[in-house]
Amino acid sequence: QVQLVESGGGLVQAGGSLRLSCVASGRTFSNSAMAWFRQAPGKEREFVASISGRGVRTYYADSVKGRFTISRDNAKNTEYLQMNSLKPEDTAVYYCAARGLTGLDLAPKVATQYGYWGQGTQVTVSS
Repeated sequence: QVQLVESGGGLVQAGGSLRLSCVASGRTFSNSAMAWFRQAPGKEREFVASISGRGVRTYYADSVKGRFTISRDNAKNTEYLQMNSLKPEDTAVYYCAARGLTGLDLAPKVATQYGYWGQGTQVTVSS
């Protein structure tokens, strides 16, 4: 059974930092894109960042560019999201996603391109 388990969320003051982790089990995603999405109360799920299987390509939402960094450790089947200079508008449930498909070193920004999802971890940024 494939599982993605996020950790690292919590409550932080504006300007602070958090590092999210997502550990995959049940299959390897070393040749498949992974990503982070988030969903704030009353809003739709939105793209945050993605990384290709080999880590060559990374993409970010404009709202987090320059503040967040996505990375992965394929030996550990894990991806990370380093979040710096956090703002209250970053408050949301953050979801880890893995594409599953291999072959092209892509890093899609669309949620429907990802077949595996974690349960989410809450990030709350106080002002």
